Amino acid sequence: MATACGARDDREPDTGPGDPARKGADVSTVGLRMINGCGTCERKETLGAVNSTAMPGPFMVNGTDDAALGWDAINWRKAERDVTRLRRRIFAAERAGDSKKVASLQRLMLRSRANTLVSVRRVTQQNAGRATAGVDGQVALTSRDRAELADRLQRSTAPWQALPVKRVYIPKGNKKLRPLGIPPIADRAQQNRVRNALEPQWEARFETRSYGFRPGRGCHDAIEAVFQTASGRGATRLWCLDFDLEAAFDHIDHDHLLSLLAGFPGLGLVRKWLKAGVIENGVLSPTGEGTPQGGRTWPGSPVLVRYADDGLVFCRDAGQAQQVKQQLQRWLEPRGLAFNQAKTKIVHLDDGVDFLSFTIRRFGAKLIIKPSAEAIARFRAKTRTAVRSCYGANAAAVLKTLAPVNRGWAAYQRTVVSSAVYAWPAATSARSTPPGPTGGSSVTVRLAPTCRNSPGRRSNGM
Repeated sequence: MATACGARDDREPDTGPGDPARKGADVSTVGLRMINGCGTCERKETLGAVNSTAMPGPFMVNGTDDAALGWDAINWRKAERDVTRLRRRIFAAERAGDSKKVASLQRLMLRSRANTLVSVRRVTQQNAGRATAGVDGQVALTSRDRAELADRLQRSTAPWQALPVKRVYIPKGNKKLRPLGIPPIADRAQQNRVRNALEPQWEARFETRSYGFRPGRGCHDAIEAVFQTASGRGATRLWCLDFDLEAAFDHIDHDHLLSLLAGFPGLGLVRKWLKAGVIENGVLSPTGEGTPQGGRTWPGSPVLVRYADDGLVFCRDAGQAQQVKQQLQRWLEPRGLAFNQAKTKIVHLDDGVDFLSFTIRRFGAKLIIKPSAEAIARFRAKTRTAVRSCYGANAAAVLKTLAPVNRGWAAYQRTVVSSAVYAWPAATSARSTPPGPTGGSSVTVRLAPTCRNSPGRRSNGM
């Protein structure tokens, strides 16, 4: 529709000079003519999933809130649905063995505006590390910054330049430190775009009993698989190879990994990220092996349950477990991996084995899974630290600090035999200043779960 000065209405899709607007045209793929006063200026809409009916007009082209307005008006349900549909098509094509169709759909995913928007939203708005910057010090915490980042990723035509990751360390359960690599925010968004193209292909290939870093799977699924394998009077695989890989993420062979991705349209991007290097204490170090942290199937009787670099192989006897260990060693060597000998052992389930913070042990014909002693000690230490940090605080502040700790513990352990641990009788007192102008008072906190659906006794808080 033309305006008084002869220009098209700002909400009308531009299908080309002199052409009428297509009925029901998708504004995610066409340009918009936007009105500023009596003059017109034309630009391509950068936020592809924006619903034109949700954007008021006329509105400013060069205004400071233009990008933020577009980001907040995106139809996220539609964008997520588009990405999910394309992931399912990639999965189905891989299952059917149609490699050409898989590559074609992956290229479509890498060019998808919906994929770009969903990826930027995930790393800048949903992930817990959204406020953590990489070596460039950049974050995207406002709608305008997120819109500009999505625009840059979608419209960039120059080869992508991967920046080094920033090395940080977090504590491990054995009092050691685990190295983590933090990529810049733009690389994280780009990596999520690639993940959406690559993940469904490999989900169709992975073995069914691998649970680490896979969509829709978690620790509780791995424990359920353990229970199904080793429980009951008829269980025959009572010997277990408990293995852990030595610095698995630090020693993965790059050449072998890239050879597995042959034919993937985003292979060049993966290669750049693997070779980007690491910056630690201001010093750049090349990465010849390993990946920054952020299988095998046997046709015989042994059963593997694996979560990332930890796993259990259930066997019929100790000799078979030793044979499986030797086979695994030969399989790991060309991939640059090896067992952590200090943590790898062969045990009988009557003696028990620890896996994912649970202790798995048979008592006669019954398999009992309960929280491990190390997990209990970590929970007590965390609770002790939380209570000590509240010295001088009132009761409300103490409960606010302890509630997430108790809730997280209860939620993780609720699926196993944990009632005795939940009923742990020890109580912790949080000392504070005597009652006075600050309102401080002494409070005794019962360490019981606050999760509504968790088993065990619930606490009234005091």
